[in-house]
Amino acid sequence: MSQSNDWQKLADKLFLNTVTRFPVTLVRGEGARIWDDQGKQYLDFVGGWAVNSLGHCHPALVNALEEQAKTLIQASNQFYTVPAIKLAQLLVENSCLDRVFFCNSGTEANEGAVKLARKYGKIHLKGAYEIITTYGSFHGRTLAMTAATGQRKFQDPYTPLPGGFVNVKYNDIEALRRATNERTCGIMLEPIQGEGGVNVPDDDYLKKVEDWCHQKGILFILDEVQTGIGRTGTLFAYEQYNVEPDIMTLAKGLGSGVPIGASLAKEHCSVFSPGEHGATFGGNPLVCAAAYATLKYIIDTDIPEKVNRLGKYFMTELETLKQQFDFITEVRGKGLLIAMEFDREIAQDVTISCLNKGLLINKLKPNAIRFVPPLIITEREVDEAVNILRNIFTEKGREWTK
Repeated sequence: MSQSNDWQKLADKLFLNTVTRFPVTLVRGEGARIWDDQGKQYLDFVGGWAVNSLGHCHPALVNALEEQAKTLIQASNQFYTVPAIKLAQLLVENSCLDRVFFCNSGTEANEGAVKLARKYGKIHLKGAYEIITTYGSFHGRTLAMTAATGQRKFQDPYTPLPGGFVNVKYNDIEALRRATNERTCGIMLEPIQGEGGVNVPDDDYLKKVEDWCHQKGILFILDEVQTGIGRTGTLFAYEQYNVEPDIMTLAKGLGSGVPIGASLAKEHCSVFSPGEHGATFGGNPLVCAAAYATLKYIIDTDIPEKVNRLGKYFMTELETLKQQFDFITEVRGKGLLIAMEFDREIAQDVTISCLNKGLLINKLKPNAIRFVPPLIITEREVDEAVNILRNIFTEKGREWTK
């Protein structure tokens, strides 16, 4: 038995059974490439689930981690540290928000956003506490964020769920209006639903939601955990929809692989008082230095513009595949957040076939796959991925159409 199989058998014995892993043990990465313990190379279009914005082991990130690890790693929020202040300043200067709270994940960022909205409701909306979210959304794995996530498959194992969340149809302004009442303190949406299927709303949907929130005096909250930090072709996805959130959450690509989340708020709804929210590891110098280096590199080299251009190229190439193979029903997304949907449940077969040919992709649903590569990929690497897909579709297409 190979050493790789030994590691995998040991992991299966030790880990809680929460995810089905592919039989590959990854040990090294560089740019958009990653290698397993057998020396096989893969083109990585999973990107740590839309996390590795600068790819694997980017020098800007590695240097920041090395320098900070030699200087100061953890201090707690009882004290000020320079990396957290610098990162907060960079985020505020490049967004429409005014204040920042740092945590460790997207789930935590969303929890913080909901707590802030409830505190706002308590002060300004006569105790209103409900948050409206949408079906197909994904906001995290804690009990509260499972309730916020509008997908029964995540909710059913853990009922009864915490109250205070109302799920309605996505991309339907009338559904939001009908659900709004005197208990509503905010509406929380992903600009583009990531885990729910890379579902892109109508161009005017978010603007209508923002206008409705302003009309009712409730908070407009955007979960940009997956869409933020250049992923969709602008630094934040809200910039493409002519809206400004009252509260925004970030994680994933912010640290390019280092675990960090952030809840950002406009001044008028920054209603936390000392002691009302916290995170032991949140905003520690090590992760903030890494995130600062990541974000500064993305801004200074105009990565979002490159993502916008390359995303359009990638979409065009995938649309060409759609014209060639009739089992592909749709290609959708923005920037480098893209899904391909099929008319049958072949996503697992496609994903495994890609793995065997050296391309890592993400099975999104039984009939859909997702591409969330590093933001630094090249046109040549897009061509390589598309050619692998074309070869697989050609080889297996006859089998799938039987």
